[in-house]
Amino acid sequence: MYRGRLKRDFDLWVEKGLLARPSADAMLAEYDQRRSAFSVGGVLTMLAALLISASILLLIAANWEEIPRGAKVISVVALVWVFHLSAGVAFGRGADRLGGAALVLGVMSFGGAIALIGQLYHLSGDTVDAMLLWFSGAVVSAFLFRSAAVTVAAGFLAFAVSFAMVDQFDWEWDWLYGWSPIVCAVIVLALVYRTGADRARHLAYLVGLSWLGWLYGLSEEVWPAVVYALLGTLAFVALTVKGSPLEAIARRAGAAPAFYACALAVLGLLALHFEYDAGGRLAVLAAATIAFVLLALALDGRDNGAVRYLAYTVFAGEVLYLSFVTIDSMLGTSGFFLLSGLVVAVLAFVVVRMEKLFARRAEEAGR
Repeated sequence: MYRGRLKRDFDLWVEKGLLARPSADAMLAEYDQRRSAFSVGGVLTMLAALLISASILLLIAANWEEIPRGAKVISVVALVWVFHLSAGVAFGRGADRLGGAALVLGVMSFGGAIALIGQLYHLSGDTVDAMLLWFSGAVVSAFLFRSAAVTVAAGFLAFAVSFAMVDQFDWEWDWLYGWSPIVCAVIVLALVYRTGADRARHLAYLVGLSWLGWLYGLSEEVWPAVVYALLGTLAFVALTVKGSPLEAIARRAGAAPAFYACALAVLGLLALHFEYDAGGRLAVLAAATIAFVLLALALDGRDNGAVRYLAYTVFAGEVLYLSFVTIDSMLGTSGFFLLSGLVVAVLAFVVVRMEKLFARRAEEAGR
């Protein structure tokens, strides 16, 4: 998606004479050479690795009863070592994609080995322990080989740990395992800095948001939702307001910090809608939600597409929700929509005038 926008911008600038065609082609070629750039070959290699992993598991399952116990253990452990050694050879010869695929196969085989050995020898433990062990193996593999592919796999395994923990404890807090999802998310973020797997950051952030949502589900009080909404709003403002100490740091980190701060605030506002679903409190909450949407669009809507689309989605969802919920009366709902529309119209007029004023001043300063 980003490459497509980049290419369209380059073509437009070349057409207007702002950029030479050789320079545009050189910059696009440099982007394609980055490790994080999209590659059809890399995607197909990963898909092949996953399909081969599935075929190996199905082959073992089809002949499960005929395979001796010792042969089962030796074969699955041998697969883990063979795939990791093959990855080392591939990386040594510069075949990074093949090496990443071999590592994914090795990580999948390691998970199969955990399940197999636990079943054969009736080892004590539970699903969370097995998932944490599998996650740990993926982390070690990603760290040693600096593998972006395995870092992404570790991000998905962090989700698996979260689901296993929620399922095992049936929405009850456990002081030991309750922290495991957020610890896994932090570890994945640390791996991102070592391996350069920038896309895996989103998996870690989503695990963190899911964990916060789970914490709210454990509580029977309103204050966690209020804290989420306030912290998310304050963090978003601190990351996007011009001149803020965090704004420069957030700009280097890309669109993700502002988006997930915005998502945290939305999570809190959404949770509050479950608490206040009628009457004047819902009217105040709806007004606060729309005000936050306008704040998000004003501060970062222009430069951050993710924040912009999230704000549009929240605004549309809020309007649709209020259409089905009566605020004391249908007349009250109509009045709320009318007042909100007038406020938004006035703000739109002010913002348009300010944008024109800033553009005029920038044009005069450039002369």
